[in-house]
Amino acid sequence: MEYIKRATAGVTATTDERIQQTVKQMLERIDRDGEAAVREYAAQFDNWQGDFVLSDEKRAALISQVPEQVKADIQFAYHQVQTFAKAQRASLNEFEIEATPGVKLGQKVIPVSCAGCYVPGGRYSHAASALMSIATAKVAGVETIIACSPPKDGSIHPAIVYAMDLAGADIILEMGGVHAVATMAKGLFTGVAADILVGPGNGYVAEAKRLLFGEVGIDVFAGPTESAIIADDSADPMTIAVDLVSQAEHGYDSPVWLFTTSRRIAEQVAKIMPKVAADMPNHEVVQSAWDNHGEIILCESREECVRVSDEYASEHLQVIAEELAWWRDHLRNYGSLFLGEGATVTHGDKCSGTNHILPTKRVARYSGGLNVQKFLKILTYQEISEDANYAFSAAGSRISRAEGMEGHARACDWRLRKYFPNETWDFPVYQQKRYD
Repeated sequence: MEYIKRATAGVTATTDERIQQTVKQMLERIDRDGEAAVREYAAQFDNWQGDFVLSDEKRAALISQVPEQVKADIQFAYHQVQTFAKAQRASLNEFEIEATPGVKLGQKVIPVSCAGCYVPGGRYSHAASALMSIATAKVAGVETIIACSPPKDGSIHPAIVYAMDLAGADIILEMGGVHAVATMAKGLFTGVAADILVGPGNGYVAEAKRLLFGEVGIDVFAGPTESAIIADDSADPMTIAVDLVSQAEHGYDSPVWLFTTSRRIAEQVAKIMPKVAADMPNHEVVQSAWDNHGEIILCESREECVRVSDEYASEHLQVIAEELAWWRDHLRNYGSLFLGEGATVTHGDKCSGTNHILPTKRVARYSGGLNVQKFLKILTYQEISEDANYAFSAAGSRISRAEGMEGHARACDWRLRKYFPNETWDFPVYQQKRYD
């Protein structure tokens, strides 16, 4: 492999440490002072001093401001997201088997009771994010869904409120940032604490979720948005450049990468990227992301492309190449895969139906993105008859003693003595005295 262009900067440890320390102090303050601390942070960061729970009246008023075409587009995206989520839910079933005569083993699939869904609303109004988290939780069967988004100019953006309402949010909080994440986790102002926190956000929101993990579940460990494109010589370099630029607009620290087997494609994309970036209204964001974090890697073969791509484990991965089925079957590490020139990342971000809340920072090596299963608990059960205890309690007893766990062994021994009082055992079986 050969770098045609290398990234010149990375996220510094100093920046990470500053965010970590700030978020840690805020969470400790909220732990100590509760709602009073949240009110102070809301005033400081959101210039907000009103009620946090969106009233039915204000919800309806904000929805009435959304243009009909915007509503129709959000409905279109909602249908796609809901349809895919329903298919995911149908793929996971409860079952019961009789593994051995007298031994029933089963699986229950139970949704969490409450989900907290964070919807960004800073530089951009992420109505699509509301669909991705809330609609997916709803399909999973979550009983209570709390959604929040930072207010701007007196309210959450009306399109976000419409998307939240359409997707099925039970409670909407006009609140953003670390204090919103903590509010949902601890049940402040609502009396209902979230079991899981989901949704994208800035570095402070991501760090708050990371620090709260364990107290609550979270969807993914998130960082700046990442996008990679794999291309062979058949690809259109302008399509590649347009798509890389489209994702670089996420932020100054959003990396975009090209892995290609074609030197011609690599050199042409490198040449035209600054020109396409300059056409953007926020060209300084795009150019900074490309200059500091963008990379072009020339690979000797498509097998090497796969190895490089799997090592990067990008959040979004496009393949603009021949024999798409080969790439689909060989690639292993990515958040979501976009096959062919017709599938741009924007489709997944906004309306195709797959979830856009995806892993970054190489987390795709071991985890996928947000899906219905994230809101579900896979619970197992067993029922073992007296007759089956002859084998299972005997094995459990012997294994326990081999591990040095006498109490575990005696629980099995008790059943062996109780169910088979006349049996002679060829291994130690403790005779427990009754005290009742």
